[in-house]
Amino acid sequence: MRGAGAIVAEDSIWHGGDLATARALFPDAPGPWIDLSTGINPIPYPLPELPLSLWTRLPGADDEAALIAAARAAYRVPDHVGIVAAPGTQILIELLPRLAPSGPVAILGPTYAEHGHAWRKAGFAVAEAAALEEAATIVVVNPNNPDGRALSRAELADLAALCAARGGLLVVDEAFADFTPETSTVPELPPGAIVLRSFGKTYGLAGLRLGFAIGAAELMARLKAALGPWSVAGPALHVGAQALADAEWLVSAGRERARDAARLDALLAPHGRILGGTSLFRLLETPAAAALFTRLGRHGIYVRRFQNAPDRLRFGLPGDAAGWSRLQTALTVDAREASASA
Repeated sequence: MRGAGAIVAEDSIWHGGDLATARALFPDAPGPWIDLSTGINPIPYPLPELPLSLWTRLPGADDEAALIAAARAAYRVPDHVGIVAAPGTQILIELLPRLAPSGPVAILGPTYAEHGHAWRKAGFAVAEAAALEEAATIVVVNPNNPDGRALSRAELADLAALCAARGGLLVVDEAFADFTPETSTVPELPPGAIVLRSFGKTYGLAGLRLGFAIGAAELMARLKAALGPWSVAGPALHVGAQALADAEWLVSAGRERARDAARLDALLAPHGRILGGTSLFRLLETPAAAALFTRLGRHGIYVRRFQNAPDRLRFGLPGDAAGWSRLQTALTVDAREASASA
C-alpha cells in the first residue's frame, strides 16, 4: 500500500554513461574512452544557432506552445489527448505515482530499473509480470530496454482495459520508439494509458533534458501542475521544437542507425547469443560476459553490465570510424586469446 512520503531504501542502480566508474575500474586504459554503455544516438541532431535571449530570459509560453505543437505532430497525438513537456522523462517517472490509486504495481521486466525504484519510493508494492492479473497499475517499456521486446497495440489495449477496470493506469515508456513508430500506442491511445516519450536518446542530445508525457487531459494537467512553471529550459524548448519538426532527419537517422545495429550484430555474433535490442543498442548473452567486459574496458571501451544478469552485456553504437575500428580490434583480440587458451 502507498504511504505518504514513504521512502524505501534500495541498492544503487547501475546506469550507462558512468565514465567515472569506467576510469576507476580501468585506470590504464587508452583514451579517449568509447562509451557504448548508453542507448543514446552517437550521431546527434545538428544543433542550430541559439539566440542569446534563450539564455537570458525565462522560457515563454509561446516557446512552450511551439514545442508542444511539434511534439504533438511528431508523436501523432490525437487532438483530445493531452501532452506535457518536462526536463527529461526521469522526472516524469518520479511523478507518476502521484496519479495512481493505491494498489499493487506490476512491471513487465526485466527493464529500466528506475521505474520500479520510483514506485517503491512512493510506497507502492511492486511485483514482476507474474502479478499482472492482480495489479492496479502496470508499467511496460515498449520497445523494452534492454532486450527490445515489443508488445502490439492490441496487447497494450488489453492491458489498459485491465488497469482501467481496477481504476488504475497503464504506463507505457516509449523511450526507444522513435525509429519504430509502428510500435507506438499514442495514435490509438487507450483510456487509462499514459505514454512517456524521450527526446535525448533518439536525437543524441541527452544533456538537453527533454521528455514528454501523453495521456488524458485531466491527468496531464495534474502532471503539469506538479512540474511547476518554467520546468523546461528555453534552449531545450527551441532545439526540441526544431528537431521534432524535422521528419526528414528522423527517417534518415533511423535508416542509418538500423544499418549500424546490423553491423554491430555481425561483430558480436561470434561472442555469444544476441538477445535483441533496438537500432540504438544490442543485448549480448554470454557466459564470458565478465571477462569480455574487462577485456573491452582495458581497451578503453565501456559497455553496460547488469547487476541481476551477469551473463549479459548491452552495447551501444560507435559514433565514428575510429570507434568501430577500436571495437573490432578489441573483439578480435579477445577471440584470438580465447582460442589460444582453449
